[in-house]
Amino acid sequence: MFQSTEEFPILVAQSGPLNGERFAINASLVIGREDTCDIVIPSRQVSRVHARLTQTAIGIELEDIDSKNGTHCNGKLINSPVLLQDGDIIQIALAQQFLYLSSDATMPLESEPLEMLQVNPNYLRMETRSRRVWIGSEEVLPPLSVSQFSLLELLYNHQGRVVERKKLIENVWGEEDAIGVSEQALDALIRRLRDRLAAVNPTHSYIITVRGHGLRLDNPSD
Repeated sequence: MFQSTEEFPILVAQSGPLNGERFAINASLVIGREDTCDIVIPSRQVSRVHARLTQTAIGIELEDIDSKNGTHCNGKLINSPVLLQDGDIIQIALAQQFLYLSSDATMPLESEPLEMLQVNPNYLRMETRSRRVWIGSEEVLPPLSVSQFSLLELLYNHQGRVVERKKLIENVWGEEDAIGVSEQALDALIRRLRDRLAAVNPTHSYIITVRGHGLRLDNPSD
């Protein structure tokens, strides 16, 4: 029986030499530099046979195959197979980033009306599931890091309102690890995020510091 590819989990290449390509996971897939791999990444940073995606009874597992430069899931180096969750970010060495989606049917729709972009090219919008960010009609590329996106997402969901620094730290690093995170680490992350947004639109300051309170997102919409 024919089965639509929309029923399969997929990988969406977000940056690197495969940027924009999509791969249905309808069998075990091997990722690497070798031409015989199912997903070939033409980069010397990638091992000939680098990582493997395997279907299991409970979902898709990601496994590093003793690669030289490592495989990361959501910014963490993996040393044993991990079960992927919808929206996970996979990084193959420093060469290629993928977004994992549980099926093609979960690909996000660009819900913001084009009229908004035409009225104000400074308007910032986010797509949470694909972890993509636009300013006007220009996408922020390469994609934001996991921590940068988490910080911006929290501000985006509280547009116009001040978010306390403590809540920002807990959202990015998690409540358990937040105690050991310094103010300097948060400041460095904020600075890097501001630089990324300024690279697309240097005329508008999106992240506003409210001294003694926290941060708020200034997102022009008129």
